[in-house]
Amino acid sequence: MIHEMYSKKLKEYEKFISRKNKIDKTFYNGVYNRYVNPILTRDSLPLTWRYDLCKETNPFFMERLGINAIMNSGAIYLNGKYCLVCRVEGNDRKSFFAVAESPNGIDNFRFRDYPVQLPDTCPEETNVYDMRLTQHEDGWIYGVFCSESKDTSNPDLGAAVAAAGIVRTKDLETWERLPNLITKKSPQQRNVCLHPEFVDGKYAFYTRPMDDFINTGSGGGVGFGLCDDITNAVIDEEKIISKRVYHTITEAKNGAGATPIKTEKGWIHISHGVRNTADGLRYVLYVYATDLKDPSKVIAEPSGVFLVPLGKERTGDVSNVVFSNGAIEKDGKVFIYYASSDTRMHVATTTVEQLIDYTFNTPRDPHRSPDCVKQRCELIKKNLELLK
Repeated sequence: MIHEMYSKKLKEYEKFISRKNKIDKTFYNGVYNRYVNPILTRDSLPLTWRYDLCKETNPFFMERLGINAIMNSGAIYLNGKYCLVCRVEGNDRKSFFAVAESPNGIDNFRFRDYPVQLPDTCPEETNVYDMRLTQHEDGWIYGVFCSESKDTSNPDLGAAVAAAGIVRTKDLETWERLPNLITKKSPQQRNVCLHPEFVDGKYAFYTRPMDDFINTGSGGGVGFGLCDDITNAVIDEEKIISKRVYHTITEAKNGAGATPIKTEKGWIHISHGVRNTADGLRYVLYVYATDLKDPSKVIAEPSGVFLVPLGKERTGDVSNVVFSNGAIEKDGKVFIYYASSDTRMHVATTTVEQLIDYTFNTPRDPHRSPDCVKQRCELIKKNLELLK
C-alpha cells in the first residue's frame, strides 16, 4: 500500500520543480544575466529516490536515502533538451551522477527515472564527481570526471588519490567505461576536460597537474596535453597554458571548467580560480581564450573575476564558492551552469557576441597596484571627456 503522505508530497514536489525562473533584475553587469531561483537543489530529486513509498515498511514516511546537495554539473544539448549530468551527494557523503533535462535550460529540470550507473571497473574507486561532457567530432559524447580512491600508501585516513576517469556514450543512458587517463609527469589529476576537436590528429585534454589530492604543489595551472588513443589515454607531456599567478584569483590553484566554446575569434574557456583568504579558500570563475588552430596558445586574458558568489550563493556546505564544469551554446545564446557553495545549481545566460566582447576587450591584469590604478584612471579620463 502506498503511504497517504506520498500524494501530498508529490503535489508539493511538482509545484517546486515546475516554477518559472526569471532574470534577476537587481543584478546587472552587461556581461550575463543571473536568475532569481537556483535551477536545482536537493529538493529537486524525485521522491522515489529518497523515500520508501510503502506504508508497511515506512509507516512514518521517513527519508530512507537522503540527499545532501546537488552541484558541479556537466552540460550538453541533446535531442532538443538541455541536459545536465549532475553531481548528486547523498547523506552518506558519496557522490553519483544523474541526468536532469529541461526544455529551455533555465527551469523545469526533471530527472530521468534512475541515476547513472557507471560500469564498476575500478574496485579501488570510492567516489566519483564533477563530470565534464564533450561532444567530440569522433561522434561520441565523452564524460571526464574525478575518480577518487584511498591512498593506501599513506596512513592518514583522509589521504586520497584523484584520477581522471573517462566514459563515453551516445545517449547519456548507456555508458562505456574506458581506462583512466595517465599523465606520466603528474601523480594526480583533477578538473580534466576533453577538447571537442582533434588537434594534429590527436585527442587533446586540459589537465590540472597535482602533487597530492589537495595541493597543486609543483603544478603550475591548467595544462594541455595530447594522446593518440582515447581508449588507452596516455599523455607524455603537459604544457601549462593558464598559469597560477601570485596575488591573483588563481594564486592557490586553478582548473578547467566547462568544455571550451568555439567562436569566430577563438576558443573561450570558463574556468575556476582559487585564492586563500582569512576565511578559507575562495572559488570564482574566470575566462580566457585560446587560438582556434592551436588551443594550447592563449590569445586573450581578461583581468579578474568573471562570476563570483553573491547573496545566498555565498553560504552552503563549502561557503564562498562558485564552480562550473558545464556550459551550452545554442543558436548564439550561452547557458553557463554553476554551483554555489557545493550545495545547489544555478544558470547564467549570455550570448556568444557578449562573451567575445568581454573576453577580447576587457583589459588584461597588469599585476601591480600602481599599474592597476593607472589603468583605471585611463578609463575614468576617457569617460569624463565623453561627458563634457
